Amino acid sequence: MATAAPAGTTAAAAYASLKLHTTPEKFYVEACDDGADDVLAIDRVSTEVTLTVKKDVPPSAVTRPIFGILGTIRLVAGTYLIVITKKKKVGEIFSHAIWKATDFDILSYKKTMLHLTDIQLQDNKVFLSMLNHVLSVDGFYFTTTYDLTHTLQRLANTSPEFQEMSLLERADPRFVWNGHLLREFIAQPEIHRFATPVMHGFITMHSCSINGKCFDWLLISRRSCFRAGVRYYVRGIDSEGHAANFVETEQIVHYKGSKASFVQTRGSIPFFWSQRPNLKYKPKPQISKSVNHMDGFQRHFDSQIISYGKQMIVNLVNQKGSEKPLEQTFSKMVNSMANAMVRYVAFDFHKECSRMRWDRLQILMDQLADQQDEFSYFLVDSEGKIVTQQEGTFRSNCMDCLDRTNVIQSLLARRSLQAQLQRLGVLHVGQRIEEQADFEKIYKNAWADNANACAKQYAGTGALKTDYTRTGKRTQWGLIMDGWNSLIRYYKNNFSDGFRQDAIDLFLGNYSVDEVEAASPLHVKKDWKFLALPIIMVVAFSMCIICLLMAGDTWTETLAYVLFWGSASFGTFAIILYNGKDFVDAPKLVQKEKMD
Repeated sequence: MATAAPAGTTAAAAYASLKLHTTPEKFYVEACDDGADDVLAIDRVSTEVTLTVKKDVPPSAVTRPIFGILGTIRLVAGTYLIVITKKKKVGEIFSHAIWKATDFDILSYKKTMLHLTDIQLQDNKVFLSMLNHVLSVDGFYFTTTYDLTHTLQRLANTSPEFQEMSLLERADPRFVWNGHLLREFIAQPEIHRFATPVMHGFITMHSCSINGKCFDWLLISRRSCFRAGVRYYVRGIDSEGHAANFVETEQIVHYKGSKASFVQTRGSIPFFWSQRPNLKYKPKPQISKSVNHMDGFQRHFDSQIISYGKQMIVNLVNQKGSEKPLEQTFSKMVNSMANAMVRYVAFDFHKECSRMRWDRLQILMDQLADQQDEFSYFLVDSEGKIVTQQEGTFRSNCMDCLDRTNVIQSLLARRSLQAQLQRLGVLHVGQRIEEQADFEKIYKNAWADNANACAKQYAGTGALKTDYTRTGKRTQWGLIMDGWNSLIRYYKNNFSDGFRQDAIDLFLGNYSVDEVEAASPLHVKKDWKFLALPIIMVVAFSMCIICLLMAGDTWTETLAYVLFWGSASFGTFAIILYNGKDFVDAPKLVQKEKMD
């Protein structure tokens, strides 16, 4: 039996306690950990970053505590330093404190903005608002002593050299959301302890008890920063094989020194397709006809097999209507790839569970049971010996990889947890998790919170179907809340997602601000119809209502006016809908089609 490497601990932990000293010439970041004398000096003019000592900090500096350096970014006005100013403790994982970053500050290197024109000032303000928008989305987590970006199994199978690396060097780049912001820090190993890799997603931790036996139960969702974005502007994969809305979810149990883990993934259907918003409630998905899908598809699954082993695809999209071609193409491509490591199951979630028949999800669970037993889970005993390894993962998807996907993932995770708790001796033979009322409530609420976090980060609202995840039943109130969330999603997807996509592209470095750029991409000249048509429609509709309320001398006269203004209103609406793509809020920074 192999022995696991110490989970997550690192010889070069990041500094946990920091002070920021500000002078007109420099930012000084002082390490306040016991025995530390290091100070990071950032020159506000040359932008040079050097290591110095505490006695070099001028007494005149303005001082305040900070909880981490997120990194630096260049905007129109010059370079900015982003720091974590507030944090909230989520809990502890194997005695390592895990924090959620709750507030940030964006500090300009430049002391004045007098060198900017009015247009540049305005652009800089927009870019700052984009950064603030990304930072306002809940779900940034960090720790200074543990590697949050890797699963327990990956950490257990590492070399002694890996254990010696700094958190920044060894972190999985897929899940470091401030990787671009820390690019200058990565090049200087001596300052790595000042850099805090930050993960985006969801973490919850609970101390639980079943049969008087206490154990820790954790749920971690790591959101990939590759091909990141918002719901309708980022679908499918890119040429590197990175899937949109890719999330790795790990469930961990810690009992008497033994640790068990079960990992699943979700990600957009991995070929080239798009679903651009066009004012319709559900835009029709378009599969690209001009590219070779198999290259990206193959790359995607090659990387998944390297990271996770065997792949069991669980495709939950509708098998009729506009989603049908996606299911057919996915199935065909898996068959064409002919890789024994990749298997495929399609389950029409909406059809099978229509009319509140949620018990029919058991059909899918029964179908996947043998595969889940074959994949197993990761287990390491209290002496650090690896007992079992997880041999493969379930890769679930629906259209958004949110609502339907989360329901199925929670059921697969419960089945794995049942086996783990029995093996660890927490559950007696014949006992079921569903019968443990207190734990079941914690479990269901945690998975519903996970669904909400992933949905807010991708679609802009909480998840749908969480009433089932929380209670095990579909309720009328749940249906009403789903309707409300769908309405909010519709508005955001059509009228604010362009800005959200630009914000993510700026934050992750998909777009770099050029200080001397002649024409800013933020200034896109709108065609006359953008203003004229909505105004005509509103005026015509208002006149139609006025004619109804203020009847003419005869009913024929009233009818004529109502028909005229009604036709004008409807006709204008039809023209707007026909040109829907021109009226939505589209991204301005990254002009390339987001499907590649």
